[in-house]
Amino acid sequence: MPRLSILREQFKKVFNSSAEEIRIFFAPGRVNLIGEHTDFTGGYVLPAALSYGTWAAVRLRKDGKFCLTSTSFDEKVEFDTDRMDHQQEEVWANYPKGVIREFDKFGFRLSGCDMLFDGNIPKGAGLSSSASIEMVTAIAIKELETLDLSRLKLIQLSQRAENQFVGVNCGIMDQFASGMGKAGHALLLKCDSLAFRNVPLYLGDYQLVLTNSNKPRSLTQSKYNQRRQECEAGEKAILKYLPSVSCLGDVTLEQWESVPKKGFSPEAYKRLDHVVHENARVLASTIALEAGDIETFGKYMVKSHESLRDLFEVTGPELDTLFEESRQTLGCLGTRMTGAGFGGCTVSLVHKEAIADFEAQVTRGYQAKTGLTPTFYSGEIGDGVHEILAAI
Repeated sequence: MPRLSILREQFKKVFNSSAEEIRIFFAPGRVNLIGEHTDFTGGYVLPAALSYGTWAAVRLRKDGKFCLTSTSFDEKVEFDTDRMDHQQEEVWANYPKGVIREFDKFGFRLSGCDMLFDGNIPKGAGLSSSASIEMVTAIAIKELETLDLSRLKLIQLSQRAENQFVGVNCGIMDQFASGMGKAGHALLLKCDSLAFRNVPLYLGDYQLVLTNSNKPRSLTQSKYNQRRQECEAGEKAILKYLPSVSCLGDVTLEQWESVPKKGFSPEAYKRLDHVVHENARVLASTIALEAGDIETFGKYMVKSHESLRDLFEVTGPELDTLFEESRQTLGCLGTRMTGAGFGGCTVSLVHKEAIADFEAQVTRGYQAKTGLTPTFYSGEIGDGVHEILAAI
């Protein structure tokens, strides 16, 4: 039985509902091709929506109550808009709950709904399962309640939910890619102005391969927030030298080279050095992709990982091992960590005829050095959040 048919049947059993009342929505995860830890500084990123993501089967209620459940967890979470506190034990449910609270803060009187979530994004892989569940909740609430909110408003309220309710100071990239993604394209996004354009991904005989380190991480327990604080402190210092610049993401390589190093701690200087050069790599990578020069794009991927390893210090032994094993395989043009780091995935550009050998060689080397077994996924690029109208 197809996945969505199974989801409908599960919903009917859990909520005692008829099939006619159920609507199904989907929001993808994302892979960031290049531009890591630049989003919260107002810089450039180049993400793409994946074919992996989160489905939500939903039925509108009339009593103002919300009932959330998931195919991946046993508990059922119930609340109304008067009781939407963050609960530490409700790990997955805090994401949709935070989104619903944002609708309530807008002043919308919500009717309530039953929601069953199902997803196929590997947990802790750094492919933004959190943004996926936030965005699928946001589009479902908007459509069921027939609310007059733009796609951009849904993206922004989903980011606020993660920042203010979940407690992760993420930038807007993940929610933006999940909301605005287009099959066969990446998104070049300037994260302060939210100006963006679609960038075609003509990879020829090459394919994106995602490699999960199976070293999971939780951003709320990692040094993600610390790195952001270091960047914010460094940004205040750099803007004293460059008063005409509005944010760190606008600092050019030439401007950065004119700033004296003595104005920063060694740690802050390294963080800023990564951000400025990473922004330049994103723009150069976009030019390469639009010209069909995927070999040059692959070289920028490698330089990005090295910077994240040496300057921003968010990789760790598992991701670094995957990086080294991947770049040594024949047919791999480029590879880098993707996501926030501290575990999760790498993304690699691999010749289609070399993928089997790539996976075998990387597995052998990675197992020997870490004792862990990697998992591989096709980096197929899909569309952004949407309702599935033909569900069966």
